[in-house]
Amino acid sequence: MSIIANTTVISNFASIGQLDLLRRLFERLVVSAEVHEEIKAGLEEGYEFYAGIETILKPFAEQGWIELATMTGEAELRLFGSVPPKLHRGEASSIAIAKERGWLFLSDDAAARKYATELNVEISGTLGCLTLAVERQLMSLEQANIWLHRMIEQGYRSPVADLSELLSKK
Repeated sequence: MSIIANTTVISNFASIGQLDLLRRLFERLVVSAEVHEEIKAGLEEGYEFYAGIETILKPFAEQGWIELATMTGEAELRLFGSVPPKLHRGEASSIAIAKERGWLFLSDDAAARKYATELNVEISGTLGCLTLAVERQLMSLEQANIWLHRMIEQGYRSPVADLSELLSKK
């Protein structure tokens, strides 16, 4: 299954210098052209943690593991045009692509997650990625919680402060 991410998840991992965890989890990740534009705008606004992202973004980097996708077909474009106005273009394009292609959608935005759920799009986010990394033994729970707290310090509004709450529910 392919996975498309919106800016929130990319930002959380980039802000602590750990984008590579997403590569280790998924090998390949997709962002929409609209999300790429949001990332470029963020870099221009001073979000330095985005610096160098072009070196891992295909087609700009031949060996890139984050791939750029554009909406194709009438169904994706129609869905993009009908999303609630409170969603940003990156979220709207990611949801349209995920819905029409049957992909997993990574987002931490509550409104985007709610709308994607209404469309029966499978969703996850930063917390899901961190717990998956612990489950796959890519890191310890202690390390995942350290990274979660670093993300919170960078502005991530996490609904939990300890991932053990999520791991015990599975």
